[in-house]
Amino acid sequence: MEFSAVVRRRRMVRNYDPERPVPPELVDRLLEHAVRAPSAGFSQGWAFLVLTEPTDRELFWTATAPARPEVLGRGPSTTENDKRGPFLTRWLAGMRRAPLIVVPLADRSAYLERYAEPDKGWVEHDERRWPVPYWFVDTGFAALLMLLTAVDEGLGACFFGIPGERVGSFREAFGVPGSFTPIGAVSVGYPAPDHRPSSLRRGRRPMTQVVHRGRWG
Repeated sequence: MEFSAVVRRRRMVRNYDPERPVPPELVDRLLEHAVRAPSAGFSQGWAFLVLTEPTDRELFWTATAPARPEVLGRGPSTTENDKRGPFLTRWLAGMRRAPLIVVPLADRSAYLERYAEPDKGWVEHDERRWPVPYWFVDTGFAALLMLLTAVDEGLGACFFGIPGERVGSFREAFGVPGSFTPIGAVSVGYPAPDHRPSSLRRGRRPMTQVVHRGRWG
């Protein structure tokens, strides 16, 4: 598939065909492309938890899904947020059908240690030197490469967050070291019909609003 077509066709898929597993060679390709992402100082401070077995995927959802589906919405549970309950319940049902879940994790210490090496010369492991946490940025790049690879291989994928209050139970369920932080998770599988999210009604912002050439404005 032409790269421009891959970019145009990429979307978040929220429902999957549970009868079609992702072939092992495609799982490997997703991961091989993920580790081609750029990383500051070639630190490569990432790791990927790959869940293909039904029991592992069920454990993931048990560990990460809140007891009340409306809590999946952003912000506190309010009357307005509670109205999203049916949508979020449908979202969770469709996502649970994904035959593959990959959790990208960022390792901050890999970056702090890398930039204390002689060729970087920072010596001290001081996070304040970093203008932004590149360990999250770079792991996000890796996740995006998985999303694009999925499209190129005829698969669907969705990047979604793990609720902050559930990160501890996720770590415990899978024995994830404290130095690794999940930046989210990627569900992957063959797409099934799903509902278009209401957010798409907003449309894409025009280039004239987001691109500033030469100076701002």
